[in-house]
Amino acid sequence: MMMQRRERRTVTVNDSVIGDPRPLSARAGRVAVGLAAGALLGCSQPVPRAPDLPTYPPAARTVSIDQQWTPDQRVWFHHVSQGTATFGIPYEWFLAVERPEFSLASPGLLSDPDYLARFGFLTSPRDARMNPDRLPIGFAKGPEKVNPVNGQAWTNPATGRPMHDIGLTCAACHTGQIDYRGTSILIEGGPALTDLGKFRDALGIAMGFTEALPIRFARFADRVLGPDHGAEAEQALKRQLKEIVERGKKLRTLEDQVASRSVAEGFGRLDALNRIGNEVFALQLEELSNYAPKSAPVAYPHLWGTPWFDWVQYNASIEQPMVRNAGEAMGVRALANLTNRNSQLFASTVPVRDLHAIEHQIGGERPNRNTGFRGLKAPAWPADVLPPVDARMAEQGRGLYRELCEGCHMAPVTSAAFWNTRRWTPPNKAGERYLRMPVIPIDEIGTDPAQAADLRTRRVKVPAYLGLTDGGAGPPTDGTYSFGPALGQLVEKIVVTAYASATPPVPTELRARMNGNRPNGIQAPLGYKARPLDGIWATPPYLHNGSVPTLYDILSPVAERPKTFYLGSREFDPVNVGYTTAPIEGGFEVITSIPGNLNTGHEFKDGPKGKGVIGRGLTPAERRALIEYLKTL
Repeated sequence: MMMQRRERRTVTVNDSVIGDPRPLSARAGRVAVGLAAGALLGCSQPVPRAPDLPTYPPAARTVSIDQQWTPDQRVWFHHVSQGTATFGIPYEWFLAVERPEFSLASPGLLSDPDYLARFGFLTSPRDARMNPDRLPIGFAKGPEKVNPVNGQAWTNPATGRPMHDIGLTCAACHTGQIDYRGTSILIEGGPALTDLGKFRDALGIAMGFTEALPIRFARFADRVLGPDHGAEAEQALKRQLKEIVERGKKLRTLEDQVASRSVAEGFGRLDALNRIGNEVFALQLEELSNYAPKSAPVAYPHLWGTPWFDWVQYNASIEQPMVRNAGEAMGVRALANLTNRNSQLFASTVPVRDLHAIEHQIGGERPNRNTGFRGLKAPAWPADVLPPVDARMAEQGRGLYRELCEGCHMAPVTSAAFWNTRRWTPPNKAGERYLRMPVIPIDEIGTDPAQAADLRTRRVKVPAYLGLTDGGAGPPTDGTYSFGPALGQLVEKIVVTAYASATPPVPTELRARMNGNRPNGIQAPLGYKARPLDGIWATPPYLHNGSVPTLYDILSPVAERPKTFYLGSREFDPVNVGYTTAPIEGGFEVITSIPGNLNTGHEFKDGPKGKGVIGRGLTPAERRALIEYLKTL
């Protein structure tokens, strides 16, 4: 089975092992430069170069759509910490490290907003309380940093002051932006177009260069320790840096071991569940045999309405909001004690009160027919920026939607039919109703099966002292557990411990509400859920794995969909509705013939239904009419 992956070479740079993320073909014209750089460092192989990245023209203006959030709510969501230490280095180091370009002169700082924007991160204004250093949306300064090896506070060797964690929040992956003719439109809760793999590689190369190049380390030390620091403090900083680089080597080795079975994610896609599994069951549990390939990338889902769905994730696998959100925080490295039995097992940095506040801000109070969804609202088509909707064509599309789409995706959320549908559950003890998500079997919908199948088949090795069960039958004889249920149980233990150890502890009567008044249900159906289509115009690319670039393509037969296309441009195509997909320097080519990237299924084609065909074929004019209607949802 062919898999798309990054070819890598590993080179030694003064004891720092760094993987080059670019395909060998892209490096052919640069080997001489790399060899020259290697000679300066005393090694015979080419030195890795920074990832190729797009360059985005500056926007003439940036606008926000009214989605029922105040400016203060937006800023808070963009930068509130989820207790994560995503990058493995202190916040203060992140501000001080230079870019991964090989240069004896300073190439500029990695944290420069214009540079981070090239990875797809969205610039964010300075805010004295939430974002004092003008980092992008989704970056948060966390609590005081602790060395995960010895549990000691991580301090500045010159001043003795504690340093802090830096990590990503859910806003990093769930805030979108589309550009149209010089105007940028911010989409709260929309899918991001970031490339976290390229950023991880860039950070690793930057740290390697900082350790390997004395002149670069000297500049780094001046920024971290102050220009008048002493030799003893500098040596302590070197030891800290070496420790970080050594950890990076081990992670790079794990990535190389699974590279042949991994599928490149690229801009706007992430294998979220397998990444969470690797972080929790391989890295934090220190059981490296659990490290799995990233074989099922998915497009970042949009958030509006989701707190009121009965099951979430593309494959409807998680029921409880708190377990879902704590698991997401663990995936971007909220830290938990899973190994030290002399300390409190399951103690963590997960901030349960903040996670509940995030969920409540997205969901709002109970929705109903009169108010609609009262938290984050789907964005309305901005006719003052994008071409106005053709009302006549949209009216034609309304009938097509009723004929072909409503059976799975439900009536429009603005209609009485949506709020009166039997898909709403009866009120529970808290008086809350949830929208039942129809789960369409893979055999019927015909889309790429990898995400659903991975959750069904992956198993992880877990020590008995964690007290997990496998399907309610107690510990398995071979020590391996089904991944989904094991993750759900483990995260629940972390949440319960966090409730008890919070300051002040979370009262028992409040915990059910913070859990979303739902049990910790975990399932692994071989299917994908169909959600309402409000705001669908603002969520490209399409299908769960982002393998179809535009709405026009998703309404076309599979044979007419692009076999390959590029992600990385944020320029919007308001006719076909999606990002423009022409080749872009530093972009990512999606090859849809690769398992994990398949663009099959959800097909409108004449002939018998089933095996991915869900409706009759549409003429080009009908596709255009339906698209105009979808813009109005």
